[in-house]
Amino acid sequence: MDLTILVGTMTGTAQLVAQALELALEDTDVRVTVRPMDGLAAEVFAGGGTFLVCTSTYGQGDVPDNAKHLYASLQDERPRIADVRYGVIALGDRTYADTFCNGGKRFDAILSALGARRIGEILCHDASAGTMPEEVAEAWIGGWIALARSQAEVAA
Repeated sequence: MDLTILVGTMTGTAQLVAQALELALEDTDVRVTVRPMDGLAAEVFAGGGTFLVCTSTYGQGDVPDNAKHLYASLQDERPRIADVRYGVIALGDRTYADTFCNGGKRFDAILSALGARRIGEILCHDASAGTMPEEVAEAWIGGWIALARSQAEVAA
C-alpha cells in the first residue's frame, strides 16, 4: 500500500506527527511518502491514491500558511478526484471551541466535495488535553490502515 502524508504546519507539530507515523509504519508493507504542502497545488491528487492530510489550525480557524496554496487551488480548480481516498489528522486547541481543528475540517470538506472518499473518522487532537499528538496518531494509525485496506478490498 502506498500512502502520501500531506503536511500543513506553522510550528512544525504536524511535521513531527507525520515523521512519527512514517517511523511507526517503517516495518510494514505501507510505503510512506511525507510531503510538506509548501508549493503544492490540486495536481498532487491527479494520480489518485491514498492520502493522509495532517494539518494544524492557525489564526481564526484557517489552514496553515504552507497549506493555503493547495487549499485555494482545490477551491479554484475544483478537480474531480473520485479516485482519491483520504484520512485527516487535525491538530487544534479546544479552548478555541468555534474553530477547533478547523484546518483539518476545511480540507475534509473540500476533498469530500470534490468526490474523494474519506477513510474513517477525522482524528482531532486537542493541544490542551495534555497528550502528545504524535503518540495519539501512532495509536490511531494501525486501525486507520486496516480500515483503508478493507475499503480497498471492497472497492476492488
